[in-house]
Amino acid sequence: MLDLFPAAEKPVEIVPARKLVAKAAALYVAPSDHFQTHPVGELRLGFGGISGDFHAGPTRRSGGREPWYPRGTEMRNERQISIVAADELAIVAQRMDLTEIKPEWIGANLVIEGVPNLSMLPAGTLLFFKGGATIKVDAQNGPCRIAGRSIAENTGMADIEAGALLFPKMAKRLRGVVAWVEKPGTVKAGEEISVRVPEQWIYSA
Repeated sequence: MLDLFPAAEKPVEIVPARKLVAKAAALYVAPSDHFQTHPVGELRLGFGGISGDFHAGPTRRSGGREPWYPRGTEMRNERQISIVAADELAIVAQRMDLTEIKPEWIGANLVIEGVPNLSMLPAGTLLFFKGGATIKVDAQNGPCRIAGRSIAENTGMADIEAGALLFPKMAKRLRGVVAWVEKPGTVKAGEEISVRVPEQWIYSA
């Protein structure tokens, strides 16, 4: 039989897939006209994201994160759900010399417990909720000045703009991930999550 995948001169190291068990520690929804969220007991997930949420919809408009498109181009919405971890937010708060950073200040929808280094989950990671819903991680969520300004305003910083600029620097790779709904359902606070991390490798041409 022909070897369709001959050995490369520099073999690519494959990190095996793995499973983790986590918990939906807290849930949040944003009003349709503002990105800051508020606590809720459950999230109703459809193919367009969280029902009634600011970021809901099957598509969205491109922005600064997509410089390859003219700003405002309609594109698939892979940022339906914002996921964060309390331990990572605590690190960012310490770096910013703050007592705390609440998830709702930065528009988080879901706080997950039990996943070490949550912000480093790779694209393609699946989160299976015990109630039946499934979401898929798209990418790391880059911290922005909008969230930074919200933090500065909510904590009463003397210089709001300085706070807005400080957050992107202090929260790099600690701001969580964004995800989209693969299988609709209802997620309840405290619900168990089966996290399936896919195989990983570093691509090198």
